[in-house]
Amino acid sequence: MSAQQTVLLRRGEVHSPADPFATAMVVERGQVAWVGSEGAADAFADGVDEVVDLDGALVTPAFTDAHVHTTTTGLALTGLDLSDAPSLDAALALVRDFATARPDDRVLLGHGWDAARWPGGRPPTRAELDEAAGGRPLYLSRSDVHSAVVTTALLDMTSLGRPDGPLTADAHHAVRATALGSIAPAQRVAAQRRALAHAASLGIGTVHECAGPEISSEDDFTGLLRLAREEPGPRVVGYWADQDIDRARELGAVGAAGDLFVDGALGSHTACLHEPYADAGHTGTAYLDATAVAAHVAACTEAGLQAGFHAIGDAAVTAVVEGVRAAAEKVGLARVRAARHRVEHAELLTPEAIAAFAELGLTASVQPAFDALWGGEDGMYARRLGRERASRLNPFAALLRAGVPLAFGSDSPVTPLDPWGTVRAAAFHHTPEHRVSVRAAFTAHTRGGWRAVGRDDAGVLVPGAPADYAVWRTDELVVQAPDDRVARWSTDPRSGTPGLPDLTPGRDLPVCLRTVVGGRTVFVRPGE
Repeated sequence: MSAQQTVLLRRGEVHSPADPFATAMVVERGQVAWVGSEGAADAFADGVDEVVDLDGALVTPAFTDAHVHTTTTGLALTGLDLSDAPSLDAALALVRDFATARPDDRVLLGHGWDAARWPGGRPPTRAELDEAAGGRPLYLSRSDVHSAVVTTALLDMTSLGRPDGPLTADAHHAVRATALGSIAPAQRVAAQRRALAHAASLGIGTVHECAGPEISSEDDFTGLLRLAREEPGPRVVGYWADQDIDRARELGAVGAAGDLFVDGALGSHTACLHEPYADAGHTGTAYLDATAVAAHVAACTEAGLQAGFHAIGDAAVTAVVEGVRAAAEKVGLARVRAARHRVEHAELLTPEAIAAFAELGLTASVQPAFDALWGGEDGMYARRLGRERASRLNPFAALLRAGVPLAFGSDSPVTPLDPWGTVRAAAFHHTPEHRVSVRAAFTAHTRGGWRAVGRDDAGVLVPGAPADYAVWRTDELVVQAPDDRVARWSTDPRSGTPGLPDLTPGRDLPVCLRTVVGGRTVFVRPGE
């Protein structure tokens, strides 16, 4: 489908607030031109270039994943993935097989190990990795990408010496830069294409690339933006996490934001806390303080750019709040609010911090799959923080009640691209009081991502909006309340609430049949 074609979709279910019972939609010049009933669609049938018979399929706005690392997502999809390794021995066996299968790679790259899930609970030693990799350079990022284990040969390519154990903070940033810098341009582009194609196959129409000098490289970032402009696929909104805001603008970023680290991650014991970890005698790692945050927010606000920070622990969130408030006192609260600055992850929040987010107009860019993967009474969060403190993590319902804008994402490859799984994770949070309705979660994963970049007119299927949509094969539609009560689709027109798929755990998730971005088809499921 060309973006210039006029297309009529009919005989389906169109998720639109303009008409909660819409069964048809017209797309013209890359925008939604009309939504309405099947009977009214007849008036358009002779004046369009194409008629698509939906055969009962559901049409929704395409998802926006508000936090992605595109190249490393593609490398994980095509390379060494240790996320399912059940033990250390199994992980080492996968390394051996991968090293044998990739004899020409200058540096072997892998991702996804988590020693906390393995019997014995320890990561591989450098000697074990040296043996498994056959003496070759190897970089293996932990599942949260805030620490890594490497071989001696990779360390010898840096100035770090030969430290043992998982590398964190600056040492990790150094080996990561060396490892990713070894990727040939053709391999990098192939990884980016693979990641974007995978996103499109899941009904994702836009990704927010969270890049930066400690995460990827300028060539990686600008190459991805160029690829997205030149080839059909999901839109890419680029963030460059750098305190040099002029450089961020020169690179084409919409913000000097994303993973501008205030702290690290809970799994790697580097998230910055007010009280020590339950399983370690320290409070994590602080990278930026409130003074640095204030300077950055003020400079970005003056320059008309978004600022944003990676903050997970409560001490890190406190530093962000104090810094943004200080910036507001300098440049004006209204200007700070209008800039829609962001906080990525924002996991351990006090009621005071949530109120401050609302006051300062901060967007919470959050990842519900984190709770699905690490939450619960026996999960990684509980081991790191203790059950009581862990139960406070990711309070989505409290954020919404306070009026804090939410944008959902995956932080892929930390957790996989999986938009309906993300919506399910938010609706069925391990902690019941943090749950939100499927409708609210869906909005955060569609319209919320657009609002996070300053667009209030998109992420929804109404006339005039960008024609970014996905077509789904799914079961009957329902309306789900935050307390998990599921009501079958009401035909009472007074309800005015479009239905969504039943995401109750155990049920199959919807299957994407087609993804369209700006009126251009970027994915069609084979056989459809």
